[in-house]
Amino acid sequence: MTAILAIDQGTSGTKAIVVDTDGRTVAIAEETVRPTYLPGGGVEQNPHELLDSVLTAGRRAVAEAGRPIAAVALANQGETVLAWDPATGTPLSPAIVWQDRRAETVCTELADRSAALAARTGLVLDPYFSAPKMAWIRRNLTREGVVTTTDTWLVHHLTGEFVTDAATASRSLVFDLDNATWDGELADWFGLGDERMPRIAACDEIVGTTRAFGREVPVAGLIVDQQAALVAEACLDEGTAKCTYGTGAFLLANTGPNAVRSSAKLTTSVAWQAERRTLYCVDGQVYTVASAVRWLQDLGLLQSATELDQLVPADSEGVLCVPAFAGLAAPWWTPDATASFTGMTLSTRREHLVLALLQGIAAQVTELAALVGRDLGRPLTRLRADGGLTNSAALMQAQADIAQLPVDLYPNAHATPLGAAALARRALDPALSLEEAVGDWKPSTVYEPRWSADRAQEYRTTWAQAAACAAKGEHS
Repeated sequence: MTAILAIDQGTSGTKAIVVDTDGRTVAIAEETVRPTYLPGGGVEQNPHELLDSVLTAGRRAVAEAGRPIAAVALANQGETVLAWDPATGTPLSPAIVWQDRRAETVCTELADRSAALAARTGLVLDPYFSAPKMAWIRRNLTREGVVTTTDTWLVHHLTGEFVTDAATASRSLVFDLDNATWDGELADWFGLGDERMPRIAACDEIVGTTRAFGREVPVAGLIVDQQAALVAEACLDEGTAKCTYGTGAFLLANTGPNAVRSSAKLTTSVAWQAERRTLYCVDGQVYTVASAVRWLQDLGLLQSATELDQLVPADSEGVLCVPAFAGLAAPWWTPDATASFTGMTLSTRREHLVLALLQGIAAQVTELAALVGRDLGRPLTRLRADGGLTNSAALMQAQADIAQLPVDLYPNAHATPLGAAALARRALDPALSLEEAVGDWKPSTVYEPRWSADRAQEYRTTWAQAAACAAKGEHS
């Protein structure tokens, strides 16, 4: 039976899974990678460690599966970049991680062009994206070799090719969103006009072959991690959306063939190129989710995330939390915002704080869902959910209650590699539709709203006032 090795190369680890034609997981292997956090907002990774993690996890998964694989798929971090020698594949710089803020100076210099960049790329001018970090490497580290996202370097080591996929390219700030091509003028703005840029491949395209995991097999299914999860959760039609609850929360909604420019400064990217079509998505972020739960643990209010549902009371007794532990994204865009708890009295107990934090996360995701609905021209009707914190029934029920939407839980912990595997499956068999490649899935749980619409609206209004104060630094 045909099996696919799907590799999810992430910020804190690399996961490799072998899946069969029915999407069943045959084997899993994970390798930890450790970013280095530097003064001044720097976040770096050792490129050799990234490559070793991909090769080691992949080989372990193939060995455990005990069956031949037909293809290798790769999902990537999206905006992490490095310089390297295209003749030898040798890294010429550390990998500068998507979280790195040192390219702020590059963005400041281009502030007067932020509106033009947003119009042409669908993105906000921010060091989060690839081009500012690429420019920073060229100014501060090396002028040698090429400078690309990590996926291009990893694929080069696997196949010898020089490619990226359309979804990853669209996260760069030098990509023409409407035409799905590199934009030379925008590259010039970042001082990258003379750079050799990788060929942009479709996500369901075979880009080369590799012997890294045994016999020679095709490499296909290249895509950004969050978009890969959008594929896996079958958000294939315009207006369908998913939220991943991990370190942060990432809400993505399929906008179909329309590269919608967000009215609320959400970002717009290529969702994927497949079946000879380019589909787009809008996305918004909640910066601290699992990291906020870890904060509760660090304070001793919680032993582990598994304890969340045992502690949560029926009501927060008026306590509200704005979980802006690392600032606020859309629609506030205030990176300096700080978290707040309000409404506390002498009767407030730790369980009220825990519930308030979970409700605060759900409220922030709800605001994103409302903004996405505005950009789509119609409200969302349901929300699909994946990620580690979907294990908390209290969080998922709060999400359904506050958003007044049913929440469908994805039944597998490996949405990202499964999405990449589906795209690779289509690359091997172009007669297969993406819908067929993804296959059917049924939610492991559906959370229906229990709150009345009036109660949800009252909560959202009160929470929004607290969030506005947090955004302005006016904690009461």
